[in-house]
Amino acid sequence: MARVAVILRVLPSSIDIDLNALKSKIEDSLPEGYKVEGSGVEPIAFGLKALKLIISMPEETEGGTEALEERLRSLPEVDQVEIEAVHRLS
Repeated sequence: MARVAVILRVLPSSIDIDLNALKSKIEDSLPEGYKVEGSGVEPIAFGLKALKLIISMPEETEGGTEALEERLRSLPEVDQVEIEAVHRLS
């Protein structure tokens, strides 16, 4: 089964959120078959930083990235989730 890489930006609910701890919490909350392949931090403004993630997931997931977005938004430390790109992996 093919996989896709989802590049997304996660905005925390506060500038006080530890982004490394948030990344770990996200990794723990992902369903089976999903994996964080890469991460980084992107400065936004006024001390706010976004967590940039590359998450691989099965291509044939019903609803596409919607379930992933909803799962991440359900975390209390997450304010917004923005999908920047989706690429098919070979």
